[in-house]
Amino acid sequence: MKFLDQARVYVRSGDGGAGCVSFRREKFIEFGGPDGGDGGRGGDVVVECANGLNTLIDFRYQQHFKAKTGTHGMGKNRAGGRGADVVLKVPEGTQVYDEEDLETPLADLKAPGERVVVAKGGNGGFGNAHFTTATNQAPRRANPGQPGVERTLILRLKLIADAGLVGLPNAGKSTFLAAVSAARPKIADYPFTTLHPNLGVVRVDDRDFVLADIPGLIEGAHEGQGLGDRFLGHVERCRALIHLVDATGEHAGSAYRVVRGELAAYGGGLAEKPEIVALSKVDAIDAETLKLQRERLKRAMRAYGPPLAAGAKRAPPLDLSAVARRGLDAALRAALVRIDAARGQETAQAAPAPAWTA
Repeated sequence: MKFLDQARVYVRSGDGGAGCVSFRREKFIEFGGPDGGDGGRGGDVVVECANGLNTLIDFRYQQHFKAKTGTHGMGKNRAGGRGADVVLKVPEGTQVYDEEDLETPLADLKAPGERVVVAKGGNGGFGNAHFTTATNQAPRRANPGQPGVERTLILRLKLIADAGLVGLPNAGKSTFLAAVSAARPKIADYPFTTLHPNLGVVRVDDRDFVLADIPGLIEGAHEGQGLGDRFLGHVERCRALIHLVDATGEHAGSAYRVVRGELAAYGGGLAEKPEIVALSKVDAIDAETLKLQRERLKRAMRAYGPPLAAGAKRAPPLDLSAVARRGLDAALRAALVRIDAARGQETAQAAPAPAWTA
């Protein structure tokens, strides 16, 4: 299945049904009177978060969605039925924007079952029975139904993961994900092998969490270089970052600085997220080179790393080799500690304030 994280769709809610002009005409009924029913309400356009989806690819093949028109009113005081709604099924983490306002989302759907009405159906028109008064006992008019609402929506998917893998191209992110989970991303020895984010469920110490592999960043990604930084939106919701630095590269400190610069340029609080830094592919270099690269990385972490709480010490970089399965559990346990801490902060912020007592 192809991955698509942004889609543009046109939606239109249903028109309301028209009211009916009708009079009761029966044998031996001298004064039948008006009996035109009201029209039914038009259908709504609803966006619903569904379980089991992880891409917006369905909206590449269908971009127009129109709800049904309400049924017109009929004689004998029969009201028209409501038009059928149209429901757009989207994966968890989808944000819905109006095309005319891309700054403020109409909805942010994070849990299955959440739904939002993005276009309400038009009200049905009144039949002539509705206009009967003491001075107008035979009205010959009825209202047409109200037209539906049409708008163009932008759907943006931000994958929901507990931790995200970031780093330069060929830093070993996909290899790491394949080693610690059942995910099978494409792995090759050339840059930009990963063209879209991949998710994997990681298990360590009888605990599970979701890990996202983000395509590699290069210097100038926020200006559109390489694959750009559009995929960084998928780590906005992550509670921690695992930053992999290639130990076989020219300068580990420079590689770290480049990625940190792109995170800061993107914004969204990515530069402030807690991170675990690891030197990857350590099995491919000798001990002296490893020591040199570790010192370079430590200096870069002190200069460009995320801010620390008062009195906290910065953790040293980990040694990692996904091929030799070295340091994998240590990295996952460190990520789990930071994920639990972030969850605790979220719970504390969401907790209601204690009741005031005298």
